Amino acid sequence: MSGTVVVGAGLAAAHVVATLREEGDDRPITLVGEEPDRPYERPPLSKGYLQGTSPRDEVFVHEPGWYAEHDVTTRFGTTARQLDRGARTVALSDGSTLGYDHLVLATGSRPRTLDVPGADLDGIRTLRRLTDSDALRDVLATPQRLVVVGGGWIGLEVAAAARQAGLDVTVLEYAAQPLLRVMGPEMAAMFAALHREHGVDLRTGVGVEGYEGSGGRVTGVRAGGELVPADVVLVGVGAAPNVALASAAGLAADGDGVAVDEHLRTADPAVLAAGDVANAHNTVLGHSLRVEHWDNAIRQGGLAARSILGRPDVHDWQPYFFTDQYDLGMEYVGHADSADRVVVRGDVAARELVAFWLRDGRVRAAMNVNVWDVNDQLRALVGREIDPARLADEDVALDDL
Repeated sequence: MSGTVVVGAGLAAAHVVATLREEGDDRPITLVGEEPDRPYERPPLSKGYLQGTSPRDEVFVHEPGWYAEHDVTTRFGTTARQLDRGARTVALSDGSTLGYDHLVLATGSRPRTLDVPGADLDGIRTLRRLTDSDALRDVLATPQRLVVVGGGWIGLEVAAAARQAGLDVTVLEYAAQPLLRVMGPEMAAMFAALHREHGVDLRTGVGVEGYEGSGGRVTGVRAGGELVPADVVLVGVGAAPNVALASAAGLAADGDGVAVDEHLRTADPAVLAAGDVANAHNTVLGHSLRVEHWDNAIRQGGLAARSILGRPDVHDWQPYFFTDQYDLGMEYVGHADSADRVVVRGDVAARELVAFWLRDGRVRAAMNVNVWDVNDQLRALVGREIDPARLADEDVALDDL
């Protein structure tokens, strides 16, 4: 039997193979990944590992010998080149071909870059892989001027790490506030204030026009009509799903990812997709979405495995993510698309609060900031219609809402 082939050796892929083995599947499994390292978690790359507070060994999902011990064949440092769905084979970069009964596309995403003059200069970096974080750790070890292009989660987490390491940091954000699309103006303003209080030169409403350099290395970023000096530039303007393999094989795939149903199956029942690359139908939200976060990769890895085993499980959970910046720790659950109101209980100035995003009176998402052990309660409130006055009233326990 050909068994299961998982293409992409990230967090989702690791949980596909682990779940298959935990659920008693003893058929062949092959894990193919273009990076030389075994699967690892990406949040530490912009958090603890980048800051030097977490050791390298802790980023990996499994111990080095786990895959051999569980009879999982690994093909690290190898790229999947072509998918033949008729023959159920995958051609690899080393010239070999793998057959499969089931194929899981867990190909992840890649950092977006800016197509502007000077984009090929040395010193312009992105953060996606372990090697990227290693390079940034070296940057943080010496006094330098860091310019971060993009005020999203990656950009702000790196900015926080760099300021704590003593670097001069400028953040250039195209929108009126960092995180504006995700947080809305009220909560985005809180994150903007946090970074400015810690000495970040946060410039909003500015677009990058190009990079300047000398001797082939970046020396500045031209933005908003000014030249911002830089020794190193981190570009954090989002990520694009790696859909080329799926698209070339005739599967529905575009800039929103590989289209899959609530079981993570493509139109070809032998091919599934999980993690950052999957544009999956969510039965709770009633529509498809692509989520690029740690929790989703773990959950979808497990779901893809159970779908292979014929289980009836579906994509029925709310998106979840977290961040740590300076002394701010945050968890967020839900999907605040088109929210028309934000209700806060707690102290925004002290950054100890719970926030609720509502649309038509119904809770669409919730966030706890420096208030702990409440995320499960918040998850239970998402989707419910609740009186905003009760949401804001700290005398009303979350369990009583």
